[in-house]
Amino acid sequence: MTSQTTMGEAGPGSAAPDPAGQDAATGLRGHPWFTLITVAVGVMMVALDGTIVAIANPAIRDDLHATIADVQWITNAYFLALAVALITAGKLGDRFGHRQTFLVGVTGFAGASAAIGFSGTIGLIVTFRVFQGLFGALLMPAALGLLRATFPAEKLNMAIGIWGMVIGASTAGGPILGGVLVEHVNWQSVFFVNVPVGVLALVLGLLILRDHRAEKAPRTFDLLGIALLSGAMFCLVWALIKAPTWGWGDGLTWLFIGVSTVLFTAFAFWETKVREPLIPLKLFRSVPLSAGVVLMVLMAFAFMGGLFFVTFYLQNVHGMSPIDAGLHLLPLTGMMIVGSPLAGVLITKLGPRVPLAGGMVSVAVAMYGMHTLEADTGSGVMSVWFALLGLGLAPVMVGATEVIVGNAPLELSGVAGGLQQAAMQTGGSLGTAVLGAVMASKVDSDLPGNWAGAGLPQLPPQQMDQAAEAVQVGVAPVQPGASASLTAKITEVAHHTFVSGMGLASLVAAGVAVVAVLVALLTKRGVNAEAGAGAAHV
Repeated sequence: MTSQTTMGEAGPGSAAPDPAGQDAATGLRGHPWFTLITVAVGVMMVALDGTIVAIANPAIRDDLHATIADVQWITNAYFLALAVALITAGKLGDRFGHRQTFLVGVTGFAGASAAIGFSGTIGLIVTFRVFQGLFGALLMPAALGLLRATFPAEKLNMAIGIWGMVIGASTAGGPILGGVLVEHVNWQSVFFVNVPVGVLALVLGLLILRDHRAEKAPRTFDLLGIALLSGAMFCLVWALIKAPTWGWGDGLTWLFIGVSTVLFTAFAFWETKVREPLIPLKLFRSVPLSAGVVLMVLMAFAFMGGLFFVTFYLQNVHGMSPIDAGLHLLPLTGMMIVGSPLAGVLITKLGPRVPLAGGMVSVAVAMYGMHTLEADTGSGVMSVWFALLGLGLAPVMVGATEVIVGNAPLELSGVAGGLQQAAMQTGGSLGTAVLGAVMASKVDSDLPGNWAGAGLPQLPPQQMDQAAEAVQVGVAPVQPGASASLTAKITEVAHHTFVSGMGLASLVAAGVAVVAVLVALLTKRGVNAEAGAGAAHV
């Protein structure tokens, strides 16, 4: 096929020369546990960035006079770039080696982070967030590919459990570190912190990582497939992000959704014709693998979409500082840190089905509990729901990863890793966009009535729209010079309306988690995990 480009003549089964010598067991290079430590450092940097920015968002908004749409773009641009590029990046790792793609990803991600710290406009921040996403896309599936090739089957779940612990702890711990940095330094430090972490990951990678390439590694690139899939993903997520602004009934929204559908269909057709497809559709003949992908989307939808509003709830409704908001999420962080390696052990003994279903039940209950939060809810009640959420996320993060990667052949471990990460990042973007639309719709619907019911002065439509935009992030639209009694009344209305919108969004997330419970029942242990069992000194 003319759209496939052959990349070099190295045999698909050949591995890059090992500078440490053929006997990797005599040194650090290729050692499984040191490999895990190395990739964990790089993965920590990417996962941390996914949520640390949530705490910095209010500071960025105030400093750069950004709108809520601008703030969402800082988050969505990152997830969008990851979602579009992850599968292609995984294919790059399968072809050229996961060590090389990991090192390039670490270097580029740290460089893009430094560039954001020096940026002074929303446009530049969003641009470099896209670059962060692209380099993160190289790094994430490469990490899974390295673990898959390094650890034998009986140790793989434990390795993925620790890997999941790092991702979970970094994802949930982002708000804590972000709170410390924003409160005591500035919002730029949230991005600068990635630079030393990236340097450490690069040094460790050069010293420890060993190149692994499967015997049947791909030799060509499906360029048309890459273009079709990237275009389809972009149009879909773009439509979902812009729908709250354009309106769900607007023709432009459905135009992008329609174009996305056409491109997905064309991609699926093309993949059946090309000699070495970007994603062999035979992968999806595995019901457990397909269920794992869907489960990862649903989990990320509920978690990332809900977390976006929790930070505004803690800071703007409860009046917490960034660091206090991060500390109030410690129950979530702690349960993910403790639960992930335990989930790896449990999944090894029982298989993934029961832990995955149980985890999503916990997530559903936690999200339902979060819909009961009020403006004056105490820390104890919040902690219960946050802890339950972390307890549920841990087995899902570990188990769904094992189901996806373990049910794919070794030569497609990069594509499988990219598929897993693409599912999670797409779910996060969809959750932020869809739950954001739910919040906006609820606020737009309730605020005029609540405002009038409180006896507040009537606002012209344009001012009411501006007030609704503020309320969507929990901010009371108080005009300068307002009296104390008027300020208190506006604040009460704004917080009540915001909490009502967050409650509805949490109910939607709980419903998504219930659907995920049913999907989890279709999963089973990976049938190809033993393909990577060639490592020594485990």
